[in-house]
Amino acid sequence: MTLAERALERLEAWSDLSVGMPSCGAGLALCSIHSEIVHFHPGRDVDLHLTESAIRRFHDDLQDSTAVRLVPGSGWVTVHLDCETDVDLLMSLVSVALKAHQAGPGPVGPTECNFHRVTVVPRDSPFVPIRR
Repeated sequence: MTLAERALERLEAWSDLSVGMPSCGAGLALCSIHSEIVHFHPGRDVDLHLTESAIRRFHDDLQDSTAVRLVPGSGWVTVHLDCETDVDLLMSLVSVALKAHQAGPGPVGPTECNFHRVTVVPRDSPFVPIRR
């Protein structure tokens, strides 16, 4: 079983999440009643709808993680699953995402995950979050 399959199996047991088709059309989604939360794409990359406010709050920690890729202007982060610790990180971030989506009004309709976005950002370049 791959790390992504193990993570999916663990998250499928969460009562707040249900399996669905991702709006990007690639892989599988786990959704809350508020929004799509996780997209499991082919391979080791998982897109997580963390929200822009949660990304701003945890930006420095996310940027320091070798497993997390931030895309400027996106409310999604990509988690690359290379080891069990990355799966544990994903579990924690999904919990944060669920709280973030419950805390305030969510986006209207689906938002675009990072799967079709290609961005090359040097690790030492400053991330400037969108302020609304």
